[in-house]
Amino acid sequence: MNRVKSIQRRTRHRPPMFPLQFLLVFLSTIFQRIKIFVFSLIMSENLKNHDEQEEPLSTAQDPDPFNPVSPSTPISYPMKTLEELESRSYFESFHYPFNCASVSLQTRHGDLPDRPRILVCHDMEGGYVDDKWVQGGDNPDAYAIWHWYLMDVFVYFSHNLVTLPPPCWTNAAHRHGVRVLGTFIAEWEEGRLTCNKLLSTKDSARMYAERLAELAVALGFDGWLINMEVDLKLEQIPNMLEFVGHLTQTMHSAVPGSLVIWYDSITINGNLSWQNQLNNYNKPFFDLCDGIFVNYSWQENYPRLSAAAAGDRKYDVYMGIDVFGRSTYGGGQWQANVALDVLKKDKVSAAIFAPGWVYETKQPPNFETAQNHWWSLVENSWGVLQRYPKSLPFHSNFDQGRGYHYSVDGSQISEASWCNISCQSFQPFLEFHGDGTVNPIDVSVNLKEASFSGGGNITFKGTLEGNAYFTTRLFEADLPLGNLPIYFAYSVKSEGSSLVGLSLEFSSEKNEKNTVLLASHGDALDTMTQFVSRFNEVIMPHRVMKLESSPGWVILESSILMDGYTLTGIRALCYRPLSMTSGSDDRSAEFYAVLGHITIKTEEHKSFLPPSSSWLVEGQDIKWSSSSQGSKIVSLKITWKWRDGDSPYFSYNVYVEEITKVKGTGPNRVMSEGAPKYLGAAQVRSFYVSDHVVPPSVASLKFIIQVCGVDGACQKLDESPSFALEC
Repeated sequence: MNRVKSIQRRTRHRPPMFPLQFLLVFLSTIFQRIKIFVFSLIMSENLKNHDEQEEPLSTAQDPDPFNPVSPSTPISYPMKTLEELESRSYFESFHYPFNCASVSLQTRHGDLPDRPRILVCHDMEGGYVDDKWVQGGDNPDAYAIWHWYLMDVFVYFSHNLVTLPPPCWTNAAHRHGVRVLGTFIAEWEEGRLTCNKLLSTKDSARMYAERLAELAVALGFDGWLINMEVDLKLEQIPNMLEFVGHLTQTMHSAVPGSLVIWYDSITINGNLSWQNQLNNYNKPFFDLCDGIFVNYSWQENYPRLSAAAAGDRKYDVYMGIDVFGRSTYGGGQWQANVALDVLKKDKVSAAIFAPGWVYETKQPPNFETAQNHWWSLVENSWGVLQRYPKSLPFHSNFDQGRGYHYSVDGSQISEASWCNISCQSFQPFLEFHGDGTVNPIDVSVNLKEASFSGGGNITFKGTLEGNAYFTTRLFEADLPLGNLPIYFAYSVKSEGSSLVGLSLEFSSEKNEKNTVLLASHGDALDTMTQFVSRFNEVIMPHRVMKLESSPGWVILESSILMDGYTLTGIRALCYRPLSMTSGSDDRSAEFYAVLGHITIKTEEHKSFLPPSSSWLVEGQDIKWSSSSQGSKIVSLKITWKWRDGDSPYFSYNVYVEEITKVKGTGPNRVMSEGAPKYLGAAQVRSFYVSDHVVPPSVASLKFIIQVCGVDGACQKLDESPSFALEC
């Protein structure tokens, strides 16, 4: 994060001024800017020294020098000039197709909810850190967000002119029903010169607005935060209004439900003067777009005044909260809920800036615990904003988009550390207990224990005395059910007598409550005796599968028909068989189990995974070189498409299989196939293989594209499409 910029932004509220006050403020502003300029020089040198001394979080290497049209490991990157924006050069970049988000926004209604909302603005270390590696990086400790159910809008922010969100953020946010915005920012002297060109004519303002809208549509995100932190001439304001209004209209026309948010910076007079509220000085911009992100230095009565100024659009006022705490109401940091409570009371929306504070400042005891603790403050203040599942099929393997291994169908296919937020699955609503409450079972998303798929699971560890049981929230849902049976499948790996079932909560149109237990495997009579009085219905699994290829994993399948009801909650139930609860001093009281995944669907949602013959796989931009050890090195782009047109959304696992020449020559030679090696995951139908080392004994390479559906089902490798490359 650029600390100089953060300090510049956080000025105190300035009330309306009279002519003499204008002069005094002008002189004060000049003095302040001289100080900021000097400070920026010092900070720039410090940051330069800092960068020279510290290693980056990821060990992946930056392409150097970077040529966007030359094939290389795909990255996300911003635009820095209006010339790049105007020329549409981004669409000529080799990296462009890799940066297209593939997950559409998962929301039942097109419009934002009619309630106070939370916008989260992600600003970290200048942007494009581990998240810039489109196909994933190698840092398992990379920053991630998994509390999507506590927000409505996510903004990817940096201090570049045009900040394009890396597709990993758009994919993860869209999966959870959260909109994603890029940032268009003009600041300092360079920003003033940019605005001179941007606002030179009405036509230029409209043209650049259309270029921004085109980028959002092409890359699959939902709009823009407009941050103009420069002084403008009064005669430039009409064209600025034209820019804002035309961008909003163009976005709405192209992407229903899209957003353009104005940042509280310049006023209608052209002055760079943060108002810290919605008032007559910034309302003309607010009136032309979908909302305003109000600067952080507001006072306690400003949310109420802003709501009054907004009228029936009070939920479109997003009052800023700087989590770093600089000049922000309540102090931010671990007191960020102080500001949230005020905004909730006054029924306006919140804009949380830089929640990565927890990560950047290394809050104890560790990132995961501190992150869960901080977001619990948000939930305690505002409650849950997003609910899922709300449509079928639904699948979660609890993957956070980072980890220390990678698994498919219970088998570990890679031991390498990795990060790729695009792989993030639906995240559970795990409760944080920081009030000293001691639960018999500790519940956590675990990235190090064996996973059923991806790189995460939910681990339950503790003790259960006697016939006690323990429940914990997994999801808060909003899933209306029809007249078809609903099929549940989940995987468990456990020790001893530890069992995990699913406790389902339902509500009818008449607000009648119903609870159903999908029990684990075991004696049906014991289970009924143990729980029939605690649930409206207890259902034993109709199928229990133990995976021979992955010892320890058990898949349990159940079905239920709840016509006229809505699924409102899914909880895990930890228990032990009644026959094993004879005494509290029994070692069987120790409880340990891992939940690997949950899938919910109907017969209509059976996996459709097109056979290999349905795909056309090609190799492009193939480049060979030699190593000093006598091996060959190959880089290439692999693309695949569905022969019958555009395919539904799939994700893909990419492998390479080395085919080795054993003996013989020509058609009589004997070939041996090695075990497929996992290369990475793809969300688009392209994957770039960079500098793959080919030993001299290898005759050809077989690149395998394993197709996986939205319900988590994956093709067998011998049934997957592939591409052969002779060496």
